[in-house]
Amino acid sequence: MEIGMIGLGKMGGNMARRLLLGGHRVVAYARSEESIEATETYGAEGARSLEEVVSKLGAPRAIWIMIPAGAPTETTVQTLSEMLAPGDIIIDGGNSNYKDSIRRAETLKDKGIHFVDVGTSGGVWGLEEGYSMMVGGDDQAVNFIRPVLETLAPAPDKGWGHVGPVGSGHFVKMVHNGIEYGLMQAYAEGFEIMRAKQEFGLDLHQIAELWRYGSVVRSWLLDLTANALAENPQLEGIKDWVADSGEGRWTVFEAIDLDVPAPVITQALQARFVSRQEESFAAKLLAAMRNQFGGHAIKRED
Repeated sequence: MEIGMIGLGKMGGNMARRLLLGGHRVVAYARSEESIEATETYGAEGARSLEEVVSKLGAPRAIWIMIPAGAPTETTVQTLSEMLAPGDIIIDGGNSNYKDSIRRAETLKDKGIHFVDVGTSGGVWGLEEGYSMMVGGDDQAVNFIRPVLETLAPAPDKGWGHVGPVGSGHFVKMVHNGIEYGLMQAYAEGFEIMRAKQEFGLDLHQIAELWRYGSVVRSWLLDLTANALAENPQLEGIKDWVADSGEGRWTVFEAIDLDVPAPVITQALQARFVSRQEESFAAKLLAAMRNQFGGHAIKRED
């Protein structure tokens, strides 16, 4: 099968390579000439514009977008919609908000263009391990791109699924990332507790390694934790500042809208906010209050 790939960052570039290894024809475009040339070395046909991507693909065209959510995706979908023909397919494999995906699909439907939202998990390891893909869209479009999905997945019948109509793929991926926040926070807190028990002199990398086999808390995230501790046991040079890309927030908002309690995911998101504070006014105020009612000592800044 032939497919256009727009966006050749770490994940998009690796996805293009996996498709090429699977025997697919890939027309690749990115804003970076270096990225295009790198993908060409693996056998892709490079394109230097969206118009060129469209012109190099036979109808019906399938174009996979792997770029940041928000304005970049919005602009790209809008631009492609003016170039494509009825029966063509736009696939958004990024981390778009599912409500945006539903809206975009409705706009494209009026032009006869299919829209498929693919929540994609796998990160930089997907080239070797395959990607987990949560697919939303109509049956016709999803069945057409099935060969691509089967190649990108860990196995043709594993790691991907048509989960529902347009929007459902990004919705499920949103919840997936919310769960990821909670898992990561639990590991981080647990290892910090063990690090604080200094009299035992615990080797955190050793513990991560032994938990990887047979333990009920084994997971790929634990594998990555073990890797990180092997490379840098004291995590020297790493600032305790943790970003969030939006999906955790959206999951919490959705939980509120649906009246579903989600304390673990919510607190994990809040912990990321705390990590970004150079100083906490709230903590200072707590110390001041304790001093006011109980005369408790206050630590002064140097």
